[in-house]
Amino acid sequence: QVQLVESGGGLVQAGGSLRLSCAASGRAFSTYAMGWFRQAPGKERDFVAAISWTGGTTYYADSVKGRFTISRDNAKNTVFLQMNSLKPEDTAVYYCAADQFAIPDKDRIPDITSWGQGTLVTVSS
Repeated sequence: QVQLVESGGGLVQAGGSLRLSCAASGRAFSTYAMGWFRQAPGKERDFVAAISWTGGTTYYADSVKGRFTISRDNAKNTVFLQMNSLKPEDTAVYYCAADQFAIPDKDRIPDITSWGQGTLVTVSS
């Protein structure tokens, strides 16, 4: 199992940008597809973006498409989420996830066993 640690969250004004990082340790990072999820207060955890094992394919929720970019550096065991044009509705705790068996999306949430501790993103209006 891989261990995940997120960083890069914080407070930003609407229209601003943040870059989240997720550092992985443990088993071979390149054997995991990676994803970002978020959970706002009182809401369920929701899918944000995912990237395939080699980084060749990316997936996005409609709500972030065109504003967020997921990428990975397998040499550094790190996955990133570049968030631009942030909106107050993007405010949430953002979690990194690793999935060895499939692309991590909302349907995979119950089966994902590797999660980070979360990093808070707050977007002020």
